[in-house]
Amino acid sequence: MAQELLLYVLVVVIAGLLSLFLCGYAVWKIKDAPGARYYILVTFMSAVFTFAYAFELMGTSLEEIRLWLRIEYLALPFIPVFLLLMCLDYVGQRLKPWICYTLNVIPIITIFMHNTNSLHHLYYKSMKLRSDTPFPTIDLEGGPWFYIHSIFLFLCFMMSIIILLMQLKKSSFKFRMQILLMIAGLMIPLLANYFYINGLSPSGIDLGPVSMSISFLFHGIALVSFQMFNVTPIARDIVFENMQEGVIVLNQNNVIVDYNGTMLQLIPKLNKHAIGKPIRDVLRSNPRLAEIISNKQECDYKISLGGEHVYYHIRFSPVQNKKNISIGRIVTFANVTERVHIQEELKKLASTDGLTKVFNRTFFMEKIEEVFQSLTINGGGVSIIMFDIDHFKKVNDTFGHAIGDHILVHVADTAKKSLRNTDIMGRYGGEEFIICMANTPLYQACEFAETLREEIAKENRLINGEEVVITSSFGVSHAYINAGESQYSIHSLMKQADEALYAAKGKGRNCVQSYRQALGIVK
Repeated sequence: MAQELLLYVLVVVIAGLLSLFLCGYAVWKIKDAPGARYYILVTFMSAVFTFAYAFELMGTSLEEIRLWLRIEYLALPFIPVFLLLMCLDYVGQRLKPWICYTLNVIPIITIFMHNTNSLHHLYYKSMKLRSDTPFPTIDLEGGPWFYIHSIFLFLCFMMSIIILLMQLKKSSFKFRMQILLMIAGLMIPLLANYFYINGLSPSGIDLGPVSMSISFLFHGIALVSFQMFNVTPIARDIVFENMQEGVIVLNQNNVIVDYNGTMLQLIPKLNKHAIGKPIRDVLRSNPRLAEIISNKQECDYKISLGGEHVYYHIRFSPVQNKKNISIGRIVTFANVTERVHIQEELKKLASTDGLTKVFNRTFFMEKIEEVFQSLTINGGGVSIIMFDIDHFKKVNDTFGHAIGDHILVHVADTAKKSLRNTDIMGRYGGEEFIICMANTPLYQACEFAETLREEIAKENRLINGEEVVITSSFGVSHAYINAGESQYSIHSLMKQADEALYAAKGKGRNCVQSYRQALGIVK
């Protein structure tokens, strides 16, 4: 075998292996994605065509070469059709089945005309070996159907290119790169065919097989580098980029394959280089959000934007192929800030006493239940203060309920000003209030109660021209709870505070009594 021929055969075989590799890679990685099934078919057909052409080059007789030429034509006529269908599927356009079948009519006729050419010579007028080449090369003179098929092939390629070019303006950067790579891949076989038909190729070698493998290499680069076919591409931009909701698309391996512009506000690290990276890698600085997305945890998510808290509801939608097999998921971030604020306001209204704006009795009990559960686990001291307004019934009877309400609000506001962030205050009923002070010793709770008593008493209220002195009585109870201990209960501690309050009233009101003092135990 001549050295020059060996080099050509080696190049063609490598081209065939490349087509076969890309076919296998597509079957393994993207077989269910848009356009992928036609990519698989066209790379397989190209591999068949290319390997058959390698054997044609090694043929030593006209009959042997014609045999391999017939095998080439079992695949070659369908390649332009599958390329066209791939491009249509890629941009989201679906042809009706009868149109797809019609497109295959000319390739089927071409195969028939090629295999029966010796009967009518409508495909090749003549077939002979060239005498001006260093190794046997077939010289073909095209007949009428040869040119029909050539025009059909050219039209399929041109329609594929036009379809892709029409999407350039609509597309984002990453899809433009895909389109340009695909167009470049489609242009290469056209140029190679031009050289071959016009006798410009070396030694009459058909550059088509090698050119198509290079073409699919361009497609392969788009496939690997820009995630070609991993999402429904191109046409999605019309709706996708205009959505007010943030949307990020992940494949089955939690790898980012797409996102819209709204997501840039939520995840500033998103950019074109994030495409193809695992979501956890992009969210390394935000492990909470990474965990939510990885665990498919539908929930509300709070984020600070421009110094304000904004709430998004994260939900997940599966992406399935036509066989209902999951190939990824869409993560949607819907702005629910208004809804959260309404819910918080409703919760506040449901938990707050309408007059004094402190917790109502029901919600207060829920809050201190949480405190006691924490103390039971971790241990610590807790103090309960119960107090009420002295002779409040007399105030109501003398000045009316409107004045009584005014005094209640005044006392509640005075108490709220003195509370720490960890203290919990509620209206227990009527003129009676209760305060829970976690991790607070008895002496400190008594000092707080005494200070509050003085604050309430020092400012007399002028009612209907008459100065009214407002005083209050306080009862304080305390318990230290060891971790794991269940000896004390909320109700028992509240009962002790109530008994201490009763003792304070027995001492003449306007004073503070602890439960220990009420029992006669020295403080």
